[in-house]
Amino acid sequence: MKKEQVVHCQFSVWYPIFKKHTIKSLILPLPQNVIDYLLDDGTLVVSGSDHNSQPIQTNNSESDAEEDIQWSDDETTAIATAPEFPEFTSTVLEAINALGGCVFPKLNWSAPRDANWIALNSSLECRSLSDVFLLFKSSDFITHDLTQPFLHCSDQDSPDPVISYELVLRKWAELIPGGEFRCFVKENKLIAVSQRDYTQYYQHILKQEQHISQAIQDFFSQHVQYRFLDEDFVFDVYRDSQGRVWLIDLNPFGEVTDSLLFSWDELMSGEVVDHQQQDGPAFRYTTSEVTVQPSPCLSYRIPRDFVDLSAGEDAYKLIDFLKLVGDGVCTLENTTEI
Repeated sequence: MKKEQVVHCQFSVWYPIFKKHTIKSLILPLPQNVIDYLLDDGTLVVSGSDHNSQPIQTNNSESDAEEDIQWSDDETTAIATAPEFPEFTSTVLEAINALGGCVFPKLNWSAPRDANWIALNSSLECRSLSDVFLLFKSSDFITHDLTQPFLHCSDQDSPDPVISYELVLRKWAELIPGGEFRCFVKENKLIAVSQRDYTQYYQHILKQEQHISQAIQDFFSQHVQYRFLDEDFVFDVYRDSQGRVWLIDLNPFGEVTDSLLFSWDELMSGEVVDHQQQDGPAFRYTTSEVTVQPSPCLSYRIPRDFVDLSAGEDAYKLIDFLKLVGDGVCTLENTTEI
C-alpha cells in the first residue's frame, strides 16, 4: 500500500466520481483551530453547543441556595471551558439543516465507529456540532486520521503528502447492518466479498447468497470497475430491501483496512479460495448463531459499570435507592441489603 493510494481514498477524492451511487453528503474544510481542539489531550469538554438552547429557570429557593455552595476548598481550581468556533458552528449547522437535520459524520477517511458508546443513544446520528465533537474527541479512529494516516504504507522513505482535513457530513440513513458488505478489488478484479457486520448471524444472507453476490458483482462492473484512481482498493456497499446496491465508502487495499472474514495474506496473493463459490468473487458470511462473536469495537469502550450506570437498569436502581434514603426508609449505613 502506497501513500498515494491512501490519498486517493479520501472522501473528497472519490465522492465526485461516484456521487450518483452513494448517499448525499457535504464536505466542509476543517479549520486548524478545530483540529487543535480535537487533538487536545485535556479534559473532554464539548464545544459547538446550540446557542438557541435556554437555561432552565427554577423558583425553588433551596435549589438556588445549593447552587451557591462552594464544593471545592481549593481556590486555585480551574474551571474547564470549551473553546467556541462561531463561524464554523454556523457553517456546520447550516449544512446539517440542508441534509435534513440529521447527519453521519466522518473525516477524510474514518468515521468514529469506535465511539458510538459515548453518545446518549449509542448512535452516530448527529444533530449539532457538539454531537460531532463528542464522537470525534472520543474516537481513536479519528485520532489516527489526524496523526498517522500513512502509518502502514510501504513507502515510508518518501515525504508525506500534504493533507487538507475536512469534515464530511452525510445525510442520515437507517442502514440495517445485515445489508452491508465489504468488497476487495485487486488489479481491477473483484476477488472477495465479506459480510460487514461479521459478528452477527443474518439468516437472509444465507437464503439470498446468490442474489446478493450477483447484485454486488453487477454494481461493481457497471459503476465502479475502471472508474477509481487505483486498481487495488476496498469498497463498502449497502444492499437495500429493494435489492438496490449503494456505495458507502472506499478504503486502501492494505492492512490499515479491516479484512473481516478474510486474511490479508490470501487477499494480497489474489488467490482467495472459496469452495462454495464456483464463479465470481469469494463470498464469506457468518453461517450460524454458533459463530457469532463480540463486536471488535467493544475494546474501545469504558468499563461496563460506567456503561450500565449511564444507560440501563442500574441507573434506575440508583435513583430508587436515593429516593429511599431521602424519605428516610433506609440509611447509607445499611446499603448492603439493597
